[in-house]
Amino acid sequence: MFDVFGSVKALMKLDSVCIDNNVFRMHYKGTVVILVAFSLLVTSRQYIGDPIDCIVDASVGGDIMDTYCWIHSTYTLPDKLDGKIGVDVPHPGVSSLTSKSDKVKYHKYYQWVCFVLFFQAMLFYIPRYLWKTWEGGRMKMLVMDLNCPIVDEDNKCGRKKLILDYFLSNIKNHNFYAFRFFFCEVLNFINVVGQIFFMDMFLGYEFTTYGSDVLSMTEDDPLNRVDPMARVFPKVTKCTFNKYGPGGNIVPYDGLCVLPLNIVNEKIYVFLWFWFIIVAVISGVSLLYRLATVFGPQVRMYLLRAKSRLSDQRHIDRISQKCQVGDWFVLYQLGKNMDPLIYRELINDLASRLEGRDTV
Repeated sequence: MFDVFGSVKALMKLDSVCIDNNVFRMHYKGTVVILVAFSLLVTSRQYIGDPIDCIVDASVGGDIMDTYCWIHSTYTLPDKLDGKIGVDVPHPGVSSLTSKSDKVKYHKYYQWVCFVLFFQAMLFYIPRYLWKTWEGGRMKMLVMDLNCPIVDEDNKCGRKKLILDYFLSNIKNHNFYAFRFFFCEVLNFINVVGQIFFMDMFLGYEFTTYGSDVLSMTEDDPLNRVDPMARVFPKVTKCTFNKYGPGGNIVPYDGLCVLPLNIVNEKIYVFLWFWFIIVAVISGVSLLYRLATVFGPQVRMYLLRAKSRLSDQRHIDRISQKCQVGDWFVLYQLGKNMDPLIYRELINDLASRLEGRDTV
């Protein structure tokens, strides 16, 4: 029974071979899960619940008005956002058009929020898909069962010999492998920054300052402040439906539309504003760290020392002097996946076999 349990545990650990890092996982795991969850939430409210309710003259059916305004768009008047509710305007941004020069802001995004969120989730997974394809299971084949602390001695020696033979026969040839991973890290950063501007365009160029405006609003006087969430995600809007009257003339019918879905949307995008800023900053810092590892041999040596603390520092120094950045990357990845004691033996054996070789 214990043997079966141990075998299952070993297999589970084998399947969890790490080929990236925590920042990378923040993109394709954390962000993708968040975006898909929000997409499903909006979809459930949009297609199962009632996303819009419009009040209109009795000569136009309520269901017809709801469908028309949902399909086309609704609008608000930006200049009427700061009017006193109940005195100047019935709701923020809702008022009669007094002249043709009045600014009108149309809201069409709400039809597409669920699709856009899912599309964004797919974009965040693309760098992971590329890296997984390019990596091709190399790290999994190298590690095999050496990530378990209890390994048969003959099997361990055989696996270590295979790794050493592979590494020494391919030394200097791992740069392409490493730089493809570094390229995917750059893609992650470009993607998250690009999506910030994409959401800004999607929400009528209101997203880049959305979170900061919400924060600053909390410090303003509650009686005089303008809610930025009401500006970007109005809960009450207007909609005009044109219909032929009894005399054959076109008669416009003004409708007042309530958008309960925007209660959800405003909270989603406040969270996404902070989350995307955090992910972008962490990704930017990660790229600086990556530049340091690519152009700093000393940095690579210190990181390898930290990863193999049980090994002799002289062995680490010798390996660092004779390896390029791609070779260091493979060794560092092995250190994240192998048992520390087995990894120490691997480092010691590698240093011994590299002794006497010309410096790379």
